[in-house]
Amino acid sequence: MMTRALVLQSDFGISDGAVSAMHGVAHSVDHQLSIFDLTHDIPPFNIWEGSYRLWQTMAYWSEGTVFVSVVDPGVGSTRKSIGVKTGSGHFIITPDNGTLTHVARTEGIVEVREIDEKVNRLPRSGESYTFHGRDVYAFTGARLAAGVITFDEVGPSLDPDSIERISVKDPTIEESTVSGIIDILDIRFGNLWTNIPRDFFNQMGVHYGDTLNVSILHNGDEVYHNSMTFGRSFADTHKGEPLVYVNSLDNLAVAINQGSFARAYNIRTGSNWTIHFEK
Repeated sequence: MMTRALVLQSDFGISDGAVSAMHGVAHSVDHQLSIFDLTHDIPPFNIWEGSYRLWQTMAYWSEGTVFVSVVDPGVGSTRKSIGVKTGSGHFIITPDNGTLTHVARTEGIVEVREIDEKVNRLPRSGESYTFHGRDVYAFTGARLAAGVITFDEVGPSLDPDSIERISVKDPTIEESTVSGIIDILDIRFGNLWTNIPRDFFNQMGVHYGDTLNVSILHNGDEVYHNSMTFGRSFADTHKGEPLVYVNSLDNLAVAINQGSFARAYNIRTGSNWTIHFEK
């Protein structure tokens, strides 16, 4: 029997016993199972951020790893509970509510199965409809990771094209301007991570030390405009000054040296937050 690592993500936080209960359920399936946490600090109900964090982290785990991602504002509704196999060979157990958007775009979804709760549900939990993270997702994910069930035994097959996706705007480049969206925040430090690849600056002839005009819009309304230096690191500006840099995913990002850009200007994430860099 082959076992795989089980990685958990949710918007539950760690101030109560919800995450521990998920660990307990997974541990009860197999006492030897290796269980890890991706994050449980996804902002409540923020499916977009759950989708991004899943994609951001998944590639660094070995093929075959099972992820359980629970950001589920529709818990107990008619939304489906699914398991998927990605093009990179990872498995994800999650509600079908858009949380697979980034993974579907980058790695691809090659197989989808709807969770059969007659088989893959924590025993004696049938009257509970508000904690599927524990009763359905952690239980099914642990059974799959421990080799108790095969992926085929998760449930009946679904068309991969049928899963829910959130609208995403692709980055663009036009002569002296590149545009994209604020994909995610570097939470602890308040930096803005965009979906614009570094190569766009190469195509536009932007070099380290250049000054760029930067504008940020929310639903089409400008909320920020300023000139910034394109730097290799935060040391290329003075404390409190903004800069443009390349983040760890090789995309363009914006920060305040030793400050929180997101907090200073009340910036959030998603397709309705757009950013433009003009040379």
